Amino acid sequence: MDKDLILKISNLSKSFGPVRALRGVDFELRKGEIHAIAGENGAGKSTLMNVIDGILLPDSGEILFDGEPVRITSPAFAQQLGIGFVHQEIALCPDVTVAENIFMAATNTSRAFLMDYTPLQRKAGDALKRLGADINPSALVRTLSISQQQLVEIAKALTLDCRVLILDEPTAALTEREAQILFGIMRKLSAQGISIIYISHRLVEIFENCDRVSVFRGGQYIMTKAVAETTPGEIVKAMVGRVIDNLYPDKQTEAEKSDDIILDVRNLTERTRFRDISFQLKKGEILGIAGLIGAGRSEIVRGICKLEGDVTGEVLLRGRPLEINHYKESIAEGIVYLSEDRKGDGLFLEMPIASNISSLSLRQVASGPGFIDDHKEAEQAERLGRQLNLRYSHVGQSVSSLSGGNQQKVAIAKMLSVNPQVIFLDEPTRGVDVGAKAEIHRILRDLVRNAVGIVVISSELPELIGVCDRIIVIREGQISGEVSGESMTEERIMHLASIEEQRQAV
Repeated sequence: MDKDLILKISNLSKSFGPVRALRGVDFELRKGEIHAIAGENGAGKSTLMNVIDGILLPDSGEILFDGEPVRITSPAFAQQLGIGFVHQEIALCPDVTVAENIFMAATNTSRAFLMDYTPLQRKAGDALKRLGADINPSALVRTLSISQQQLVEIAKALTLDCRVLILDEPTAALTEREAQILFGIMRKLSAQGISIIYISHRLVEIFENCDRVSVFRGGQYIMTKAVAETTPGEIVKAMVGRVIDNLYPDKQTEAEKSDDIILDVRNLTERTRFRDISFQLKKGEILGIAGLIGAGRSEIVRGICKLEGDVTGEVLLRGRPLEINHYKESIAEGIVYLSEDRKGDGLFLEMPIASNISSLSLRQVASGPGFIDDHKEAEQAERLGRQLNLRYSHVGQSVSSLSGGNQQKVAIAKMLSVNPQVIFLDEPTRGVDVGAKAEIHRILRDLVRNAVGIVVISSELPELIGVCDRIIVIREGQISGEVSGESMTEERIMHLASIEEQRQAV
């Protein structure tokens, strides 16, 4: 084995019944490098990482760690080798403190009758400071935001004596500033000789921060390239097996522009979260909402839908004032919200596709009070599945068995099942691959051309700029500006999102 390699995988295979998740995979990781793994959902990335971390055992193949053959039988054994894994899905204990979560392994193996929490909290505070995270180590995890919980996960991994650190979509819930801090930490760790496996659907991150990139497709290894010697186009083609020319569909043309107002929000205020929010959504446009995480983007749209908060102000739908007190009344009016957390709030993962799609309004598939017509439910799911190009075996299939992109399509189908007037989509392509992103963007454009109002919240500025016709920017619970046309640039949006911060720095 090459002395520069910390990890070498040869001819590794893993099947789940008839499904071959990995087929003769090869992979090499050098000491001190940041090595990206790219591929569509279902490509085998997560399966390979779960084998490296001891969560799964391979059916065949060889793993060499620092030149020695190993059989990684559990995550605990992987930690003993020096392998740390930060999963995409948050896996913290919500009802204990941040410090206890970070040092869970240490508290579990301690022989002391009582735990001394003072040094534990001090060490946790030091680990969080390395990430630039302003998080109280004594706070309960359930009181933290998703982005804060992600930082705790990363801090937890960094406290292990890592030689190999696996990061699975680590920036999905982070602000731009938090992501940049993470990238700085990654470079420092790399300089210290720690090897990093970096999984991301965001090619910009890969090309700005990684040394090499390996591509997987359909459970097979496709290629490895030095980042400096390849292009995003080449990587995308290797990932999907075809050329994707248009990640974003054509925008609204001049002929399609209309003065017809679908949704008119006036002076929307929630005492502690946002104030004086006023905007209009016009027919034929996709409206974007930008801002730093914590600025109030999600809270505003959840307030409109009456999902949370004591909200005042006016909401008019096609000129008609609405009196909405609960989300079910919002649904009845045709205003629906797709959560950024599709697995926590958006879908019932272990239930069938058909049941998920019908769950927003059971009346449409009922044969009488308290009775679901299975035929109607399946017919509805099949119709919407065709409309969204949903890939599945049958509508009785559990949602958990679908790829991330197809899970998101089920969530969108659930919104469409009530024939909505307006759909608010919060991070609609988070955690889905580039091919599925292109399809979802096309679906949104098709919907607005069929008179459905679409509002998109996204932390990915290139996505907002690519898919939206107009963007409003939220800063500290207020609208700080609006961009469209040539003014719709990342620099302008970030300036509006953090203008007070920039003034203070002058």
